[in-house]
Amino acid sequence: MSAGQLVSELWRRIQARDWDAVGEVLAEDFVLEWPNSLIRLRGRTDFVEFNRTYPEGWQIEVLRIVADGNTAVSEVRVPHPTVGPYYALSFFEAENGVLARAREYWVEEQFEEPSPARSRWFERM
Repeated sequence: MSAGQLVSELWRRIQARDWDAVGEVLAEDFVLEWPNSLIRLRGRTDFVEFNRTYPEGWQIEVLRIVADGNTAVSEVRVPHPTVGPYYALSFFEAENGVLARAREYWVEEQFEEPSPARSRWFERM
């Protein structure tokens, strides 16, 4: 599979809660970084268990995947009934037919009123 196909499969399998299948698209030594939180997660098993144990109620809405060579970028929206929704922008690198690394940025969906001096340029989505 291409990098874009791997990322598409990853999100599909996470949404399906097919945790064994999630592990199949990740390298054993997969590394996930969240630079804005200053944390790193190492290993396929830890990634799968972290996601498996997240409080239920969430969904994965893939908004787009853009790929070039061994790199793919995804934008997903993750609604949850008690928190968020969140958006994730994820940069993945594939090696040897699996995802080897990812760097993600998570933000909460929330409206912030622009300051009066700047509001003339914006409209609410």
